[in-house]
Amino acid sequence: MTLRWEAFLDRVRERGEYETHGEAERAARVVLALLGAHLVGRDRAELAARLPETMALILLNPLQAVEPLSPERFVRATAAWIEGAGEQTARWDVGAVLSVAAEAAGEDLTRRILLQLPPGYDLLFGGHAKST
Repeated sequence: MTLRWEAFLDRVRERGEYETHGEAERAARVVLALLGAHLVGRDRAELAARLPETMALILLNPLQAVEPLSPERFVRATAAWIEGAGEQTARWDVGAVLSVAAEAAGEDLTRRILLQLPPGYDLLFGGHAKST
């Protein structure tokens, strides 16, 4: 089931404790653009199908990544794209957006997405599908 735009932003805003929808949207756009560069094929398309259309288009037309970023570099890249963000706030932004994306994706798809990413991303997704 696809999340509606308002519902998606409401969840990101709540998770990230943002004051405005604009702040939540900015974080979501940057994080999903970076994530899209790391995902390929059916998993990326399936995640896009579960996101609001605007966010799906961002995921499917990502910022270009030369190489897969480690979780730490992903957070630093997010900080670089969000004006005024430091690493701590960027980690917060990434966690807020990716945890909502993981809920939209469901456990099985989230597990498949994590297999495409370097180790450690499960923590950025809110610990979904983490190994014990």
